[in-house]
Amino acid sequence: MSIQPSDVQKLRERTGVGMMECKNALTEANGDVEKAIEILRARGIAKAAKRTDRVASEGQIISYIHPGAKLGVLVELNSETDFVARTEDFAKLGKELAMQVAAAAPLYVRKEDVPIDLVEKEQSIIAQQLAGEGKPAAMLAKIIPGKMEKFYAEICLIEQPCIKDSSIKVKDMITQAIAKLGENIVVKRFARYKLGEN
Repeated sequence: MSIQPSDVQKLRERTGVGMMECKNALTEANGDVEKAIEILRARGIAKAAKRTDRVASEGQIISYIHPGAKLGVLVELNSETDFVARTEDFAKLGKELAMQVAAAAPLYVRKEDVPIDLVEKEQSIIAQQLAGEGKPAAMLAKIIPGKMEKFYAEICLIEQPCIKDSSIKVKDMITQAIAKLGENIVVKRFARYKLGEN
């Protein structure tokens, strides 16, 4: 089957992937654009996983002020190069992350940032609650990790469900951006300011 240049261009516009990769995906998908998008996403996520080891020392500080000017957020978003940091897609990701922080009020960027004493305290509280429900000790080892994941999803930015699409987590949104932009992208830190709060 011959792939039309117009189809390759449309796929490129929808995915931001290079022309040859789009053509190859369309060929593999027998011209089916939706299937080609799935193929590119699968490849992109695999490539993105390889990029997460790269140093991301460029980037931007992105701000968001909620309407009414009583809530504001600053997010430091890093990339590998200044070129990617100046793209529209990078700025859009930063704005979405800042809006996420404004709406969901996380306390930390990732699980590893949560102080160990807070983790131990939460595990202890969960264990006490489950013991109060009469759960056997053997079940606790299975239930506590699941409860801890819910805890992390509340307080850690990248573990939270996206406010725009709750079917994916923030870390998945970042992985999609890594796949599209071709560089490692890291949320370094954020600050959330609400009028009247310390």
